[in-house]
Amino acid sequence: MASTSSQDAWYLALLGLAEHFRVSTPPNIRMCVQCLQTVFSFKPPPRVEARTHLQLGNILVLYTKNVDLARSHLEQAWYQSQNIAAFDDIKYESASLLAELYEQQNQTNLAKPLLRKTIEMSQQNVFWHCRLLFQLAQIHSNERDYLSACGLLGVGADYAHISGAQYSRLLFTLSKCMLLLIDKKFNELHPLLAQVGPIIDNWQGSLQQKEYLKIFFLVLQVCQCLMSGQVKSVKPYLKQLQQSIQTITQPNLMPSDEDVSAGNSGDMFVWMSKEHLCVLVYVVTVMHSMQAGYMDKAQKYTEKAFLQIEKLKLSDNRSILTSFHILLLEHLILCRLVMGQKGQAIREVATAAQLCAAGPPRLLAAHSAQLHTLLGLYAMSMNSMEAAEAQFNVALRVGSMNKFSQFFFFQFFLLFQSTTDRELWTFANLNLAIVYLRMKREGDFNKLIENINPETLPSHSHSLRAAAFYVQGLQCFFQARYNEAKRYLRETLKMANAEDLNRLTSCSLVLLGHIFLSLGNNREAMNMVTPAMQLASKIPDVHIQLWASAILKDLYRMCGDGGREAEAYQTHANFSQLLMKDNYASHQSPEHALITWIEQPLASFLQLGTNNANNLGAPSTSNMIMPTPGSSSLM
Repeated sequence: MASTSSQDAWYLALLGLAEHFRVSTPPNIRMCVQCLQTVFSFKPPPRVEARTHLQLGNILVLYTKNVDLARSHLEQAWYQSQNIAAFDDIKYESASLLAELYEQQNQTNLAKPLLRKTIEMSQQNVFWHCRLLFQLAQIHSNERDYLSACGLLGVGADYAHISGAQYSRLLFTLSKCMLLLIDKKFNELHPLLAQVGPIIDNWQGSLQQKEYLKIFFLVLQVCQCLMSGQVKSVKPYLKQLQQSIQTITQPNLMPSDEDVSAGNSGDMFVWMSKEHLCVLVYVVTVMHSMQAGYMDKAQKYTEKAFLQIEKLKLSDNRSILTSFHILLLEHLILCRLVMGQKGQAIREVATAAQLCAAGPPRLLAAHSAQLHTLLGLYAMSMNSMEAAEAQFNVALRVGSMNKFSQFFFFQFFLLFQSTTDRELWTFANLNLAIVYLRMKREGDFNKLIENINPETLPSHSHSLRAAAFYVQGLQCFFQARYNEAKRYLRETLKMANAEDLNRLTSCSLVLLGHIFLSLGNNREAMNMVTPAMQLASKIPDVHIQLWASAILKDLYRMCGDGGREAEAYQTHANFSQLLMKDNYASHQSPEHALITWIEQPLASFLQLGTNNANNLGAPSTSNMIMPTPGSSSLM
């Protein structure tokens, strides 16, 4: 007995000392590891030895880059724990951490069989069985094996139901809905969402569980609408989502995240923390504002989200925050380009690129297509058509190999995606088509016709289909086929008005106005351009305002209205000067060199100085004052 007591004493002393070093300010991880390693010199019993290996592996993963040593300790913890009776937590935790480490090392061929074996072993432990099912489903989804991932989530939902873990049952089901949404399996998604919605509405569990489930459900509804370009249809869901996030962030009404799972070991999962959910709601709000054409609103919510992210990063360095940061930057860049703030836009492209380059390799791989697309849009706004063409072609090539804007984080299961391969492919092709029209390369445009035909578009997006009609109308305008152009543009207007796609509406109105001006129908031209100008000023879209003011100037001159002609002339001159000044400043910035990033390593471009940017030649002035019809990109 004395021997056992003495053994406990030295073990507890070393454990306490290791924890002291770990929580010190700053943490002394080296001494912490030494204390734990000293445990082995006392030849501890198997339970203590296995637990210490797990502790060491965990510490090394969290605080060091010594992956090989961490892996060695976790493997020993896993192998030793299998031979110890009633030692489930150590056994399952070591397997989970080891599988996570294998995945980080791109060795999913080791992670998956390990998790399958542990899942078979853990059927009597509800918490670990659910957690391991989530983890294996995540790996399959990262590999885009959605069929296997959905199968595992279905198994998890059934198991949780049998085990009385109804909260986790719904988490499994909602996670499956997310995968079906990404995989565009709407025939399976819609009935499942219809089944889940009433269950959440009639939830008999705790209020906090109901609100967490409701937020997950509403995020799915919002994302489904945004992915489909249904900006108007999404408003009721977005409003409910914003109300729900206010509910769970009121400390006097809602308990902490830890209390959500109280009462059932199988329900000990939190989808995301309150703080992360706040940022997520900001993200989808920004996405909606951008698609609807409310640039000021999108900027306002982006700035609020950035403040929240910076605050969270002081105590939380998880990759989910970096993913949110990048996604917000991508939408902010689009806002800047629409508003004629190209200098800020290219600097923010560089910031997004730096965040990607600083993260794990798969982060840059997941966002490279987006970065090239943004650079293509920036090059268009700078009238660098050759660079724009090159960037869109790279985006199409890279996008065919990588998931576009897919963020997958396990906590314990979220798959959030703003745009899929199909939408990227369509979006890039539509903008590339505009580039070819502006360069008068009809042959190259014709090669894209099948890819941008609104009747056969592979995308499910309402907004992209409306944009495809606009591009068809633009082509007819350049070919002076005005009646056909009007037919396409009226279809765009009908679709844009149906879903409050304000920027497409303003683009279509101003182009119709230009067509009527070309036909000598000044009255109809005025009827089109005047509301286009008003709408563009609300967005605000500097390029549409420049275009519309040029047409209004000519219309007022033809009508003999000298006062309004002078006013339109001054408005046009002001926008021209604004864009010229911004063009010059943008071209002088070192970040401008990014438009030549094609195949080279990104790091070399992020280190370029001003001299490199200045060697790219002077900015084109051929199209800076009066933009060609359709010069605005389809953002």
